[in-house]
Amino acid sequence: MIILGIDPGSRHTGYGVVRHDGGQQHLVEYGVLHLDATDDHELRLKQIYDRLTKVIERCLPDECAIEMPVYGRNPQSMLKLGRAQAAAMLAVLNRQIPVTQYTPKEVKKSVTGNGNASKEQVWFMVRSILTITDDDPRLGLDASDALATALCHAHRQSRGGRTQTYKDWSAFLRENPDRIS
Repeated sequence: MIILGIDPGSRHTGYGVVRHDGGQQHLVEYGVLHLDATDDHELRLKQIYDRLTKVIERCLPDECAIEMPVYGRNPQSMLKLGRAQAAAMLAVLNRQIPVTQYTPKEVKKSVTGNGNASKEQVWFMVRSILTITDDDPRLGLDASDALATALCHAHRQSRGGRTQTYKDWSAFLRENPDRIS
Protein backbone atom coordinates (compact mmCIF):
# COMPACT_ATOMS: atom_id res chain seq x y z
CA MET A 1 0.00 0.00 0.00
CA ILE A 2 1.28 3.48 -0.85
CA ILE A 3 0.36 6.20 1.65
CA LEU A 4 0.49 9.94 1.01
CA GLY A 5 0.98 11.93 4.21
CA ILE A 6 0.17 15.64 4.24
CA ASP A 7 1.00 18.38 6.75
CA PRO A 8 -1.16 21.24 5.42
CA GLY A 9 -0.16 24.87 5.71
CA SER A 10 -1.10 28.06 3.91
CA ARG A 11 2.58 29.00 3.37
CA HIS A 12 4.33 25.61 3.57
CA THR A 13 2.58 22.30 2.92
CA GLY A 14 4.65 19.23 3.62
CA TYR A 15 4.04 15.93 1.86
CA GLY A 16 5.57 12.49 2.20
CA VAL A 17 4.90 9.24 0.41
CA VAL A 18 5.61 5.90 2.08
CA ARG A 19 5.17 2.36 0.80
CA HIS A 20 3.80 0.10 3.54
CA ASP A 21 4.55 -3.60 3.07
CA GLY A 22 3.26 -5.48 6.10
CA GLY A 23 5.37 -4.27 9.00
CA GLN A 24 7.91 -2.43 6.84
CA GLN A 25 7.77 1.17 5.64
CA HIS A 26 9.86 2.40 2.72
CA LEU A 27 10.41 5.96 1.63
CA VAL A 28 9.06 6.85 -1.82
CA GLU A 29 9.21 10.65 -1.97
CA TYR A 30 8.89 13.75 0.17
CA GLY A 31 9.07 17.52 -0.05
CA VAL A 32 7.53 20.84 0.83
CA LEU A 33 5.28 23.02 -1.30
CA HIS A 34 6.62 26.50 -0.59
CA LEU A 35 3.93 29.07 -1.33
CA ASP A 36 4.62 32.76 -1.85
CA ALA A 37 3.25 34.71 1.13
CA THR A 38 2.68 37.71 -1.13
CA ASP A 39 0.21 35.75 -3.29
CA ASP A 40 -3.48 35.98 -2.46
CA HIS A 41 -4.67 33.21 -0.16
CA GLU A 42 -7.01 31.88 -2.85
CA LEU A 43 -4.11 31.50 -5.30
CA ARG A 44 -2.08 29.61 -2.68
CA LEU A 45 -5.03 27.22 -2.18
CA LYS A 46 -5.11 26.54 -5.91
CA GLN A 47 -1.36 25.93 -5.90
CA ILE A 48 -1.74 23.40 -3.04
CA TYR A 49 -4.43 21.61 -5.05
CA ASP A 50 -2.50 21.67 -8.34
CA ARG A 51 0.89 20.69 -6.91
CA LEU A 52 -0.49 17.88 -4.74
CA THR A 53 -2.38 16.60 -7.79
CA LYS A 54 0.99 16.24 -9.55
CA VAL A 55 2.40 14.34 -6.55
CA ILE A 56 -0.65 12.05 -6.64
CA GLU A 57 -0.28 11.43 -10.38
CA ARG A 58 3.43 10.67 -9.96
CA CYS A 59 3.23 8.43 -6.86
CA LEU A 60 -0.26 6.88 -7.22
CA PRO A 61 -1.08 6.56 -3.50
CA ASP A 62 -3.71 4.07 -2.33
CA GLU A 63 -4.62 6.08 0.76
CA CYS A 64 -3.95 9.47 2.27
CA ALA A 65 -3.31 10.53 5.85
CA ILE A 66 -3.59 14.21 6.72
CA GLU A 67 -2.82 16.08 9.90
CA MET A 68 -5.87 17.99 11.03
CA PRO A 69 -5.79 21.46 12.54
CA VAL A 70 -6.91 21.17 16.14
CA TYR A 71 -6.41 24.47 17.91
CA GLY A 72 -4.75 27.82 17.58
CA ARG A 73 -4.58 31.21 19.20
CA ASN A 74 -5.41 33.19 16.09
CA PRO A 75 -8.82 32.44 14.51
CA GLN A 76 -7.76 33.93 11.16
CA SER A 77 -4.71 31.65 11.02
CA MET A 78 -6.84 28.62 11.89
CA LEU A 79 -9.28 29.51 9.13
CA LYS A 80 -6.43 29.69 6.60
CA LEU A 81 -5.02 26.40 7.87
CA GLY A 82 -8.42 24.73 7.56
CA ARG A 83 -8.73 25.99 4.00
CA ALA A 84 -5.27 24.62 3.17
CA GLN A 85 -6.34 21.26 4.58
CA ALA A 86 -9.53 21.37 2.49
CA ALA A 87 -7.57 22.14 -0.71
CA ALA A 88 -5.28 19.18 -0.01
CA MET A 89 -8.21 16.88 0.78
CA LEU A 90 -10.01 17.94 -2.39
CA ALA A 91 -6.97 17.05 -4.52
CA VAL A 92 -6.95 13.58 -2.95
CA LEU A 93 -10.69 12.97 -2.86
CA ASN A 94 -11.12 13.98 -6.50
CA ARG A 95 -8.96 10.96 -7.33
CA GLN A 96 -11.17 8.65 -5.20
CA ILE A 97 -8.38 8.11 -2.65
CA PRO A 98 -9.60 7.53 0.92
CA VAL A 99 -8.49 10.20 3.42
CA THR A 100 -7.88 9.64 7.13
CA GLN A 101 -7.33 12.55 9.51
CA TYR A 102 -5.01 12.39 12.52
CA THR A 103 -4.46 14.87 15.33
CA PRO A 104 -0.91 16.14 15.89
CA LYS A 105 -0.81 14.23 19.20
CA GLU A 106 -1.77 10.96 17.48
CA VAL A 107 0.98 11.44 14.90
CA LYS A 108 3.63 12.33 17.47
CA LYS A 109 2.70 9.43 19.74
CA SER A 110 2.75 6.96 16.86
CA VAL A 111 6.24 7.96 15.72
CA THR A 112 7.97 8.91 18.98
CA GLY A 113 5.87 7.25 21.68
CA ASN A 114 5.14 10.68 23.17
CA GLY A 115 2.11 12.73 22.10
CA ASN A 116 3.83 15.90 23.34
CA ALA A 117 7.09 15.36 21.43
CA SER A 118 8.73 18.35 19.80
CA LYS A 119 8.88 18.76 16.03
CA GLU A 120 12.62 18.11 16.27
CA GLN A 121 12.02 14.77 18.02
CA VAL A 122 9.56 13.79 15.27
CA TRP A 123 12.12 14.85 12.64
CA PHE A 124 14.79 12.69 14.30
CA MET A 125 12.54 9.61 14.52
CA VAL A 126 11.31 9.94 10.93
CA ARG A 127 14.93 10.11 9.73
CA SER A 128 15.74 7.04 11.80
CA ILE A 129 12.70 4.95 10.76
CA LEU A 130 13.07 5.70 7.05
CA THR A 131 16.91 5.84 7.05
CA ILE A 132 17.13 9.36 5.65
CA THR A 133 20.63 10.86 5.75
CA ASP A 134 21.30 13.89 7.92
CA ASP A 135 22.52 15.99 5.01
CA ASP A 136 19.31 15.95 2.95
CA PRO A 137 18.18 19.60 2.94
CA ARG A 138 14.66 18.72 1.72
CA LEU A 139 13.73 17.09 5.03
CA GLY A 140 12.59 20.11 6.99
CA LEU A 141 10.00 20.04 9.75
CA ASP A 142 7.04 20.27 7.34
CA ALA A 143 8.18 17.28 5.28
CA SER A 144 9.05 15.24 8.38
CA ASP A 145 5.60 15.98 9.86
CA ALA A 146 3.99 14.76 6.62
CA LEU A 147 6.10 11.59 6.63
CA ALA A 148 5.22 11.08 10.30
CA THR A 149 1.53 11.34 9.38
CA ALA A 150 1.99 8.66 6.69
CA LEU A 151 3.88 6.47 9.20
CA CYS A 152 1.10 6.97 11.76
CA HIS A 153 -1.39 5.73 9.18
CA ALA A 154 0.81 2.74 8.33
CA HIS A 155 1.05 1.83 12.02
CA ARG A 156 -2.71 2.19 12.39
CA GLN A 157 -3.27 -0.03 9.36
CA SER A 158 -0.95 -2.66 10.82
CA ARG A 159 -3.14 -2.73 13.93
CA GLY A 160 -6.36 -2.76 11.89
CA GLY A 161 -7.67 0.51 13.33
CA ARG A 162 -8.92 3.64 11.61
CA THR A 163 -9.85 7.16 12.53
CA GLN A 164 -11.95 9.40 10.28
CA THR A 165 -11.89 8.03 6.73
CA TYR A 166 -13.77 9.40 3.72
CA LYS A 167 -14.04 7.59 0.39
CA ASP A 168 -15.13 10.68 -1.51
CA TRP A 169 -15.94 14.36 -1.07
CA SER A 170 -19.68 13.77 -0.53
CA ALA A 171 -18.92 11.33 2.33
CA PHE A 172 -16.80 14.01 3.99
CA LEU A 173 -19.62 16.54 3.65
CA ARG A 174 -22.21 14.09 5.03
CA GLU A 175 -20.04 13.38 8.08
CA ASN A 176 -19.19 17.07 8.66
CA PRO A 177 -22.34 19.15 8.08
CA ASP A 178 -21.11 21.75 10.60
CA ARG A 179 -18.13 22.54 8.33
CA ILE A 180 -20.38 23.64 5.46
CA SER A 181 -21.33 27.29 5.24
